[in-house]
Amino acid sequence: MKQLIFAILFAVGSIALYANEANGIKPQEVQVGDVFKIGDPDAPRYRHINFPRPNFIIKKGGVANYNRLKGNKVMVTAVKEKKDGTIEVKIKRTDGTRFFGSHREVSANLKAALDTGELVEV
Repeated sequence: MKQLIFAILFAVGSIALYANEANGIKPQEVQVGDVFKIGDPDAPRYRHINFPRPNFIIKKGGVANYNRLKGNKVMVTAVKEKKDGTIEVKIKRTDGTRFFGSHREVSANLKAALDTGELVEV
């Protein structure tokens, strides 16, 4: 009985891994100039796109309205692989305006942002 349960769990796990690899863009394939869209975060705040805290936005003369970010198209300006293996990208808005009226570009953990839906392929 234990062997049957183990075999079923192994099969389901293998299928889930394959499905995760097959769907979406792989972080290694991202290049400078790729375009993404900012999606809706799972949590109340964006966790994997490093937007500044509201007090820094206000100090620079911007308006801290995170709701207006959804649906904005962003372009990758730099790709960097960290020592721990995560891929960090710098993104800026494609329309040329600043985030919150104060920040030209922000960084994001690419794999985590794609997995949670904070960044979406266009």
